[in-house]
Amino acid sequence: PGTGDVPLTVFQSLPLDGVIIVTSPQQLVAMIVEKAANMAQSMFVPILGLVENMSYFICPHCTVKSRVFGESHLEQIATKHGIDLIAELPIDPAIAAACDEGRAEEIQGDWLDKIADMLENK
Repeated sequence: PGTGDVPLTVFQSLPLDGVIIVTSPQQLVAMIVEKAANMAQSMFVPILGLVENMSYFICPHCTVKSRVFGESHLEQIATKHGIDLIAELPIDPAIAAACDEGRAEEIQGDWLDKIADMLENK
């Protein structure tokens, strides 16, 4: 997320049904998400939800879930701004490979269901 000229121009120039803020779990990024949420709300652009990319990694050998970039700060931001936390996307080499090979539509995950449900019901 950002709050520079490009998002401002989009907010001012295009009719928007809403935005989904996609972020990552680093603490510094949480401050940028706050700014982006404040900007959208001040421009009366609905925030449909928050999605956290690279949220965690599941070890393929022992299935332990690790938050390699630290704990998420999105729940606090979501609560503060009244925004839904839609999904936490994992770090998954299979996702990267599918995207690199032009097969993004083949990606499976229960977190995708949450995003699809939100979009269908908004």
